[in-house]
Amino acid sequence: MAISITTPPSPGTALFESVESTDLVGLVEAQLTRAIVEGRLAPGSRIVEADIARRMGVSRAPVREAARRLERQGVLVAKPRHGFAVRTISVQEIDDLFEVRLSLELTSIELACRKADDAGIARVQALVEAMVREANTQPQHHRIATDLALHTLICELSGNAHLHRIFMNTQTEMQMIIALIDAVYHDPTAMAATHRPIVDALVRRDPEAAKAAMRVHLEDAWQHVRALFVKQHGAAPLPANA
Repeated sequence: MAISITTPPSPGTALFESVESTDLVGLVEAQLTRAIVEGRLAPGSRIVEADIARRMGVSRAPVREAARRLERQGVLVAKPRHGFAVRTISVQEIDDLFEVRLSLELTSIELACRKADDAGIARVQALVEAMVREANTQPQHHRIATDLALHTLICELSGNAHLHRIFMNTQTEMQMIIALIDAVYHDPTAMAATHRPIVDALVRRDPEAAKAAMRVHLEDAWQHVRALFVKQHGAAPLPANA
């Protein structure tokens, strides 16, 4: 069951920009990721290497390698004799990802309450306030990147390098899900403000309150995305004890 939410680009908006850099693969990967997250490359869309290479002003080689990277991240799928396509996300895959997020982030916020230094907590506070302040003036891709940066910072402050590495490996898939959440909430400022209870508990170094706030935050997002699937695709509702 695939996600069909897309945000078409405004008239005259280029799908891709010309790329000039020694790190061509990284920049091509970043542009492809942004196009997927913003819905300009919808689930199921083919990645036409020659066309993308022409639009970006690069050879096909960095486009192909960027596509391989995104395949390893679970964002693209390889189709025999048809190259790569944007992966369709099922409701089961969303459930799986949120289950993993809950486990990782409840652990990370608990550890951060105990291990983060004052400077790190101040960075979290500043980032949340910037998110709230700029929510209505920033484009969607910027809001998504900032949201993920906040959760990544909390994970970093856990002091557990292995946990941080696992979290980093889910980032692109998380961007796709955060894009859905961003599309569901009609008030970007209110959405950004849902992070404040987490940070308030972190400032107090109260692990139980922080975990409870993180659980509410993530499960609310999960419920919103689930409700969207029920409405559009007839997916089964999320169990009450999830």
